[in-house]
Amino acid sequence: MTNETSREIRSEITSEGKLLLSIATVDKPTPKDDEVLIKVEAAPINPSDLALLLSFASDPSTLTVSGSGDETVATMDIHKGLMKAMTPRLDQSMQAGNEGGGIVEAAGVNAQHLIGKTVGVAGGAMYSEYRCVPAMNCLVMEDGTSSREAASSFVNPLTALAFIETMKMENHTALVHTAAASNLGQMLVKICKDDSVPLVNIVRKDEHVDLLKSLGAEYVCNTSSPDFMDSLVDALVATGATLGFDATGGGNEGKLAGQILSAMEIAANKTAAEYSRYGSDTYKQVYIYGGLDPSPTVLNRAYGMCWGLGGWLLTPMIGRIGMEKFMAMRERVAKEINTTFASHYTQEVSFEEMLQPEAIQSYGKQATGTKFLVTPLNS
Repeated sequence: MTNETSREIRSEITSEGKLLLSIATVDKPTPKDDEVLIKVEAAPINPSDLALLLSFASDPSTLTVSGSGDETVATMDIHKGLMKAMTPRLDQSMQAGNEGGGIVEAAGVNAQHLIGKTVGVAGGAMYSEYRCVPAMNCLVMEDGTSSREAASSFVNPLTALAFIETMKMENHTALVHTAAASNLGQMLVKICKDDSVPLVNIVRKDEHVDLLKSLGAEYVCNTSSPDFMDSLVDALVATGATLGFDATGGGNEGKLAGQILSAMEIAANKTAAEYSRYGSDTYKQVYIYGGLDPSPTVLNRAYGMCWGLGGWLLTPMIGRIGMEKFMAMRERVAKEINTTFASHYTQEVSFEEMLQPEAIQSYGKQATGTKFLVTPLNS
């Protein structure tokens, strides 16, 4: 390999029903006038990356790996019943990786001032050694920030901050968050503590309760506890939370979103002035923003008629927030990247290591407390 080439991870689903993960060698890109060339030094594997990288349609039990070094290829079968859903991406070798951090190595004529800067970027195709992106997409980090620290400066931090903005825009005053011991959840605990926003955290293990309590969380409810619903109702009465963000999509055998709405209804009725056969007139909203649990979402409608359940994505929400507020959010992330928005990784992997069975099986589970960092140049 010369300095004029770049390696990158590719994901392809073939017409024969196979998922292929491989390492491609391509020409090193050249930045246009308003672009920068980033030497990518770190890129996280987020749950949002797995939809393209592994696909919900693949069968992990069929995983095999052949070759070594740059010739490593991981292969899985696609479930036959899900092949039709994959039609739009068949036989396309697709780049992956939503975000990452690195050093600006070169720049177009209008972005020369960024050369040598450490930046975080959400530009797609970040599982690459080199990546060209528009200069305006870069979050320039403060001096002394490493690429590893900058790697997760977009998806989780901006999602957590956008939760707060959604709350304000939709006239709620407190939040509920599931899978709350995740990197994103820990950030949200810190943000809400700093900004005096009441927050109810939902986890599923005792150690997750202890972790969030150590960060200053006041309300942590454990779905594995027999008194989960009682503790959730108590927390909702105390906080008045009527807006929830669910990372699971299923959770608690598919019942979690419905349980949150039910608990909100019970909490509202505890303070209601009079009985209504239509239920509380307090509006209750839960947004599903992730799919950590593939179980169907089960709704047992025990929460009156003033409720909503919907999907939530960061990119459309940024459009609603507006550029001025979005830029302020980015600046806050850069300033607090080693405190409020610090990410923690359980393992760093090279491209070749990323394609090994034990790694795929681990990050493919999307388990709380298991976060991988890809280091493209360390192969």
